[in-house]
Amino acid sequence: MIVSKFGLNISELLRSLALPAAAVVLLSIPGAFAQEAASPTGNLTSEEEIKQFCTNIADPARDQRYLLQKQELEKLQADIDSRMAEMGKRTAEYQDWLKRRNDFLKQAQAGLTDIYKNMKPDAAALQLQEVKTEVAAAVIMRLSSRQSSLILNEMDPQKAAVLANIIASASDPNTSKDPS
Repeated sequence: MIVSKFGLNISELLRSLALPAAAVVLLSIPGAFAQEAASPTGNLTSEEEIKQFCTNIADPARDQRYLLQKQELEKLQADIDSRMAEMGKRTAEYQDWLKRRNDFLKQAQAGLTDIYKNMKPDAAALQLQEVKTEVAAAVIMRLSSRQSSLILNEMDPQKAAVLANIIASASDPNTSKDPS
């Protein structure tokens, strides 16, 4: 057994120096522990480094942007769907209201026509001159032609002419067609 001047056994000394020597050897090998890619040109300028960095992150950035856009579109679609559901609900409410209104108007017009059927022509003419022109025309159209002619005869000639024009337009097949 050989002893060094430090009082260590040579084999122990070699073992104690082996680990640091191995580390020095491994560290001197290029890329032994490195995970970064070697640059093709060796020394990159800062502009080239920026371009390389931008190129390396372009795909992940694009993917992230697409993901954010997709999420935004999904939110917008959900908003549109909820609004469409609300519009469908309101449309149903409106159609129900319109049906009830039309039923009421039919009953009211039938009752109104019956009232004017039983009135004297001169009294009916005075009253129909004061109501809306469309209402008066609708009532006169529902009455028999004999009653309508008696009432129109008692009316002011200008008002009677306006009502006759409305009634004629309503029965004209060209004016009642859908223009589209």
